[in-house]
Amino acid sequence: MNDILIISNYYPPEKGAAANRIEQLAKKLHEKNYSVTVVCPLGNYPEGKLFPEYKGKFSLTENKDSITVKRLWIYPSISKNLFIRLLSVLSFTLSLFFYLSFKKTPNKVIVQSPPLLLSFISVFILSLKKKKIILNVSDLWPLAAVELKALKKGSFSHKFSLFLEQYIYKKATLILGQSDEILTHIKTLFPNKNCYLYRNFPDHKIENLNLISLENQPIRIFYAGLLGIAQGIYELCEKIELDGLNIELHLFGNGAEKKQIEELILTEKGKNIFFHGMLNRNDLHEKLKSFDIAVVPLKTRIYGSVPSKIFEYGSLGFPILYFGGGEGENIVEENNLGWVASVEDYNDLNNKLKLISNLDKYNLNLMKKRIFEETKEVFNLDNQMNYLIDKNVF
Repeated sequence: MNDILIISNYYPPEKGAAANRIEQLAKKLHEKNYSVTVVCPLGNYPEGKLFPEYKGKFSLTENKDSITVKRLWIYPSISKNLFIRLLSVLSFTLSLFFYLSFKKTPNKVIVQSPPLLLSFISVFILSLKKKKIILNVSDLWPLAAVELKALKKGSFSHKFSLFLEQYIYKKATLILGQSDEILTHIKTLFPNKNCYLYRNFPDHKIENLNLISLENQPIRIFYAGLLGIAQGIYELCEKIELDGLNIELHLFGNGAEKKQIEELILTEKGKNIFFHGMLNRNDLHEKLKSFDIAVVPLKTRIYGSVPSKIFEYGSLGFPILYFGGGEGENIVEENNLGWVASVEDYNDLNNKLKLISNLDKYNLNLMKKRIFEETKEVFNLDNQMNYLIDKNVF
């Protein structure tokens, strides 16, 4: 059995796409006869405080579904104060530095990026140890930070981030990119680097469509995930026009915009919007069985980003209302998964909602069945993993 280490800033019981993505990778590698260890912080995200089972711990080793999970100390925070956020990042970076420096590690290591500082420390130490470094790039930083206006182009922080980015690409043995745009960007910097596409396909292990269409009920559109800057859910709630439509919007998740969203729902504007909080993945999927359409938004077009929700909910049979631009648009349109509204164009989004409002549940159910059957082959994680293993990626 091959030993492999995964370094990630997120892992269940933490919530969100990043934690789910790394867990899926770890489980699939285990199924393919790898002995998998994950190194991550003590569980704290997205609340920004240690979960009860990790309080008072400096480090902890767990076994979850035959995966060895080593959790290291972190000073958790989701504060908007830049100094406090930096302190949080540095705390886990320090823990990781000592772990990689003094602990025995397998010859093959998957490093998740971003966060850039963590991936830089990991790649720096692992390259000194002559390890095979498989860099898994899910977003292009600092480019995404500039597009989100979280980082000023040309600033010291931007230039420093560019240095970190180019270093990890240069030193990685090979690179996995979550989108074709990510691979294109890396190839412009390092044309000879071995790069492979690795989509965030789920592995639901569901053979039959489990979704239920409720007759004589409004069409229930849902968003499930982080309520942060990149997703722009608060602005979505402000600007969508549901009055007079046969549509409800249901929100599941947690994050920086939670309080604003809860306050908006109490106003007249929020009368067709419902907030359900954060659920774990299994409970969420059970709850969503009677829902109809998944909305997948991004606040602005982010080069390289392809929201994993497209694959997550498409594979469950949900039609997708996509509102994020970029490569995600192509995936939704090419696979006939639903509707695309031009990013940041709320007039276009509201026009798409009017079209959706006129759907009857019978035709919507047919659409669910078709999407469920077609995505079994198109979004197949096993086929993707087998291809990468044949290419000696892992």
